[in-house]
Amino acid sequence: MTAVHRGLVSRLTRRTLVRADGCGWSIRRLLLAVAAAASLGGLIGAATVAPANAQSFTYNPLPPRPKPPRVANDNQMLVQATEVDYDYNNSRVSAVGNVQLFYNGTSVEADRVIYDQKTKRLHAEGNIRMTDADGKITYAEILDLSDDYRDGFVDSLRVDTADQTRMAASRADRSSGNYTVFENGVYTACAPCKDDPKKPPLWQVKGARIIHDQQEKMLYFETAQLEFFGVPLAYMPYFSTPDPTVKRKSGFLIPGYISGTDNTGYGVEVPYYWAIAPDMDATFTPRFLSRQGVLLQGEFRQRLLDGAYQIRAYGINQLDPGAFAGQPGDRDFRGAIDTKGQFALNDKWVWGWDGVLMSDYYFFSDYRLYQYRDPLGSFLLLPTEALSQLYLTGVGNRSFFDARTMYWLSYSGNQSQVPIVYPVIDYSNVLNYPVFGGEFSYKTNFVNLSRDEAVFDPITTVANTSSLCTTASADPLARTPSQCLLRGFPGTYTRLTAEAQWRKSFTDPLGQIWTPFASLRADAINSSVSNQPGVSNYLPVGDTQAFRLMPTVGLEYRYPFINIQPWGSTTIEPIAQIIIRPNETYAGKLPNEDAQSMVFDTSNLFSVDKFSGYDRVEGGGRANVGVQSTTQFDQGGAVKVLFGQSYQLFGLNSYAVQDTINTGLDSGLDKPRSDYVASASYSPNSTYTFSVRSRMDEQTWNVQRFEAEGRANFNRWSVSMLYGNYAAQPELGYLTRREGILTTGSLKIATNWVVSGSARWDLEANKLNQYVVGAGYVDDCFVLAANYVTSYSYSAGTAPPVLSHAFMFQIGLRTLANSSTTSSSSGLQ
Repeated sequence: MTAVHRGLVSRLTRRTLVRADGCGWSIRRLLLAVAAAASLGGLIGAATVAPANAQSFTYNPLPPRPKPPRVANDNQMLVQATEVDYDYNNSRVSAVGNVQLFYNGTSVEADRVIYDQKTKRLHAEGNIRMTDADGKITYAEILDLSDDYRDGFVDSLRVDTADQTRMAASRADRSSGNYTVFENGVYTACAPCKDDPKKPPLWQVKGARIIHDQQEKMLYFETAQLEFFGVPLAYMPYFSTPDPTVKRKSGFLIPGYISGTDNTGYGVEVPYYWAIAPDMDATFTPRFLSRQGVLLQGEFRQRLLDGAYQIRAYGINQLDPGAFAGQPGDRDFRGAIDTKGQFALNDKWVWGWDGVLMSDYYFFSDYRLYQYRDPLGSFLLLPTEALSQLYLTGVGNRSFFDARTMYWLSYSGNQSQVPIVYPVIDYSNVLNYPVFGGEFSYKTNFVNLSRDEAVFDPITTVANTSSLCTTASADPLARTPSQCLLRGFPGTYTRLTAEAQWRKSFTDPLGQIWTPFASLRADAINSSVSNQPGVSNYLPVGDTQAFRLMPTVGLEYRYPFINIQPWGSTTIEPIAQIIIRPNETYAGKLPNEDAQSMVFDTSNLFSVDKFSGYDRVEGGGRANVGVQSTTQFDQGGAVKVLFGQSYQLFGLNSYAVQDTINTGLDSGLDKPRSDYVASASYSPNSTYTFSVRSRMDEQTWNVQRFEAEGRANFNRWSVSMLYGNYAAQPELGYLTRREGILTTGSLKIATNWVVSGSARWDLEANKLNQYVVGAGYVDDCFVLAANYVTSYSYSAGTAPPVLSHAFMFQIGLRTLANSSTTSSSSGLQ
């Protein structure tokens, strides 16, 4: 030692235990000052600092965190070093050689640590590593800080934050305990390449200076440039962004470009985000349009203890209303409000709402304000209506309750033909104890709705049929069930349905499974039908009260036969079902609002009531028979086949009764012996799935409905194809056979790149009537996606199909920006 008298040096080797008070005061100050170096780790939030090239990022896996030795209590510190030197003359303390300091869960490692008591500066050098109680690790080669860590500098550093953002700089200077200036700084949220650490990240922002204001929690970039794969793409003299510790920060967001229409013109959006409070925020998004002026948009959101809600508002005072001449948009002011919210009453009950109001029904579509699906999804579809509703839902262990009112706002202008559902209430419960040894359940449904104007659809190609069905002044005698369907009646409809069900299964000594069942359903109906032209040809006009009672008893029989072979097992199971009940009362004489869809296949072959809703109820005696085969292979895979038929045994066949929309006609069930239905599925492994579904005429075996589907999912790609062939159903308005193919596919062409697409081919018209092409790149730091959709929409009558196009582009830089652009157009073909 040169400047220090050996008599003044106390050399402690290997391990020294010192109290935080008393004679260990200098070591305590040393430790606290070293701990102050953690402030560099907090330059941009919870961070770790490591030496690095200021202009690049390298892969540097963290070594395992050392476990500190056990100490007597939290007020003691442990110092381990090859030697600890006290220089009393210069008021300097040095720990040299494999230095390790432990205090209150924090450990510091370095080759050398020096604390100058006069200048109150801490100097550490050589393989510095500090680990705090939360696991934050700080690396450096040279640290020079004041003991209150308000001022100091670090040469050649890299900062890795807890949320995987990274910053590097040739030098960092800290002042006032708040500001840190990174010279020649680089910022990115992308991880370095493991295979090639010197390779530039996917994107990074370089700045001559990057200033971090810890109080404001902001990063300011001066003379910045945005690089992709090391290639500069954009230059910005100045921009700012919240630091990575900030989840919500007021400020301007990335502008968006709007590819408008001839009526609105092109434009840009400049969003501004306002973080009002920890529980609420708002976003203001003025859209500047070249033809119509400024469209103001605003969204307010608030989260409460038991839920959250949001309100969005739109408004514009159009500069050129004449651009919408002859359309609902030909007015000065146009706007809309939509809102939604949901709140929990407790762990079983929630209530909420959705609401939409518009100045005119074309507003959303004219200004392209409708919502698309996720840009990486398969389809981008334009909704045709918006739902406003208020609801209350409760879910128990074996019960369910839902009550809601619903109002659909039509985007097509046919508001008078859309019903208002004042309430619809559903309740179901399964008792958790046996009744007569079996399972007992019950359910109820109540609905009350109204509609102002009748909804007719043509079902023939007779000239002017479409006009006769839809024009109020047309000859009402022309509106007959043979030419038109009454999709929705004008008036008010109220129905209360209650049903109780019981069933029990038991197996006899031969292995036969017997399942008797019984149910009792009651419907109380009040119908008030307006006497509009043609409606009386379908329904009795005026007030009608009806009470409908449907008792049902039945028995289901199954007898499984199992064959076990070295390669697997096969189970063949004949199934028979007998159902006894009276005829459906008021069949076809009451409104049908919720049982309009009717597809007969193996999925509902053994359903006691095959109608999809409550407004129709199946009556008469019926037998459903079939055989099911399931084969399981020991090496994996399974084959399942089901074939069957349904028989009307006695009474009125509900599916042969004509109602306002002919539900059940041309379904295959509208005759004493139904069509045959069959299905088969084969899954050799988790990669492939094949299935077919078919309905064949019971006399000629001609195919009435056929679907074949195949799916394959591999590590990098997946495909699916659905082929459909459907016979004409003239009673429902389908006068010719329909045939088509729907294909979808996606391919992972690289680690993060996915290309997807789908196409629908109308084989009868020999035309692609919809196709979607999309591509996207997604990783932890970057999103790039684009979709293009072309589709035809068909309307009744002789009107030509409308061809529509939609395009969406999205780009996102994690922690910095997210922007999207949409455009769409349509025209007659």
